Amino acid sequence: MPDNTFDVIVIGSGPGGYVTAIRAAQLGFKTAVIEKDRIGGRCLNYACIPAKAVLRTADVVAEIREAGEFGISVGAPSVDFAAVMERRNRVVATLTGGVAGLLKKNGVTVFEGSGTLGPERTVSVAGESYQARFVVLATGSVKRPIPGTEFGGRVIGTEEAWALSELPGSLAVIGSGASGSEIASAYARLGTEVKLFEALERVLPAEDADISRLAERGFKKQGIEVHTSTMVTNVASGESKVSFAYGEQTGEADYVVIAAGRGPDVEGLGLEQAGVALDERGLIAVDGAMRTSVPGVYAIGDLVAGPALAHKASDEGVIAVEDAAGLTTHPISYPDIPRATFCTPNVASFGLTEEQARAQGHDVVVGKVPYGAVGAGTVYGDRQGMVKLIGDRRYGELLGGHIIGAKATELVQELVNAKLLEGGYPEVAHAIHGHPTLSEAVMEAARALDGWLIHG
Repeated sequence: MPDNTFDVIVIGSGPGGYVTAIRAAQLGFKTAVIEKDRIGGRCLNYACIPAKAVLRTADVVAEIREAGEFGISVGAPSVDFAAVMERRNRVVATLTGGVAGLLKKNGVTVFEGSGTLGPERTVSVAGESYQARFVVLATGSVKRPIPGTEFGGRVIGTEEAWALSELPGSLAVIGSGASGSEIASAYARLGTEVKLFEALERVLPAEDADISRLAERGFKKQGIEVHTSTMVTNVASGESKVSFAYGEQTGEADYVVIAAGRGPDVEGLGLEQAGVALDERGLIAVDGAMRTSVPGVYAIGDLVAGPALAHKASDEGVIAVEDAAGLTTHPISYPDIPRATFCTPNVASFGLTEEQARAQGHDVVVGKVPYGAVGAGTVYGDRQGMVKLIGDRRYGELLGGHIIGAKATELVQELVNAKLLEGGYPEVAHAIHGHPTLSEAVMEAARALDGWLIHG
């Protein structure tokens, strides 16, 4: 095969892109990946991984402050923010270096530059043109300002929020979805004065209402000033502060972080000239195998419909190249993808909320169990967490799971696995769980659904 010809060219090297490229290579395809910035894309370099590194530091600070409850006397912790950022950078370098190593190990060619799709699956990058049998578009998303506001100066996006050079004295965070809640929770525990604004009536508005209420309570306990049903306007960046208005009030902060939405990164991608069709939302239209309107061209991740999650993009990439290889694939059930927010308290969910299940006409049964109902909740110092399961009474179907509290982002996977393996809440209720573990709260919530809660 000529040097300028590939079986698969992947444009974008975020988790969706590099997983796609590695899976393609495993399937015997001559594969290339194109990255215009740094290997690992936004997720590894600016978003998911840097966020979790800083959040982990905030967790440690909070644990030290609470050490007295466990019989340990320590002085008040101080935050060396430069060292926090140094660790953040080491974590990023380790993981991006690992990805580069995996691409090399699997024989994937890496091109640096912006990839542009042309007719007949030609791809241009850095002044050169390449031909592919299959192209996978995986460029991810870009930040978007709120109406009437522009990025610049001290008005920043989430990526910049995780890369500040100094610990800010104050932050105003606009948007209390996963990204905004993580930023607010991290910086509040590091010592920053945080205001969190949400235009809708509750924080984490995509989550189940009971979970949102507990999350807001947890945020306020951390000292976060929460404003729901509130629009932020008249944002003006000055030399050292940002001024803004909210409701009938005005305020100022060292930075305003806009975490209220992102859009697909399609500028310069060449969709129109290649004939790739968009849907009514401006996303790339695909079928269940991630095929676009152009034969041989696939699109995944934030470029297409569904939750903007790295693990969703990765699975879509696997589906795309397996379809290209002629393997049998199955469309993703997007509601059943685990959703994880790494604020404190942790929030994780899958499937339908109680409100959604009722709206769809299910014979809804609900099981709720606090962490304090099982031994591990008390042992590990988190009695306020909760597991809430949504089921359909007729067949014992598990419709949704919603968890808030320590390790929620790990615990939710059990429920996803049960659903994937066609189990219902009676199966979760009868599965033997280790003791004392927080996972027992999941079991007890399933028992509550099944009508025989033991600890509650």
